[in-house]
Amino acid sequence: MIEALLAALGAWETWAAAAATAVAGLMRGYAGFGTAMILAPVYSVLWGPQAGVPVMLLMELIVSLQLLKLGLKDADRRVILPLGGAAAVGTPLGAYVLLAADPDILQRVIGALVLVFGFLLLSGWRYTGMRPLPLNLAVGTVSGLMKGATGMSGPPVILYLLAGPEDARRHRANLILFFALIAVISVVVPVLAGLVTWPVLLNFLLMLPILMGFVRIGASLFGVIPMRFYKPFALGVLLTSGSIALFG
Repeated sequence: MIEALLAALGAWETWAAAAATAVAGLMRGYAGFGTAMILAPVYSVLWGPQAGVPVMLLMELIVSLQLLKLGLKDADRRVILPLGGAAAVGTPLGAYVLLAADPDILQRVIGALVLVFGFLLLSGWRYTGMRPLPLNLAVGTVSGLMKGATGMSGPPVILYLLAGPEDARRHRANLILFFALIAVISVVVPVLAGLVTWPVLLNFLLMLPILMGFVRIGASLFGVIPMRFYKPFALGVLLTSGSIALFG
């Protein structure tokens, strides 16, 4: 184990992953999202999707539990509970893709999804209709399928939720509660399928303190740094990470 730890610390992939993890932590703590959309493409390039996505899912579970209190306090449960429930059902189905897909193709699909989402955010497009229960269930199911296959459930849910009239605090709480609801089910399939190996656990243990530390920093910046400064930074990070996975 000591030899594996020393080897990991001497690898450039570990330090590149650490830098990406720090940025993802800032985004997650500040805005309530961003962990998977940064780390899924970067980790997939560095370690391969079937090793990188489980690391990210394990960290997503821990950070979601860390932020859950904030989500429970301010979230719109009428909308978020059906979204999260449907996503939890769809996640195991999507996980079949993670287990069966060609790693190189899956890496590029992850990168393409992040790029498409980044450009949609940049364009200002949002869903602006009503949020009836059937639509909540449909969006949640699609998000769950994406979560299981790529580790990312955020894009459809974020575009769906950010269109509402709620203030930034409510938006952030909604996203935090949604991600917490599906975090547990997301790690079950990789564990049962044997994807959570010792190398995966080692990378998880190395990256987790970095993520949690920077999540706290990001959360402390919420309400201090105006969103108009944060948004260009977040979009730039998403477009960069997506490009790395798509063309790397």
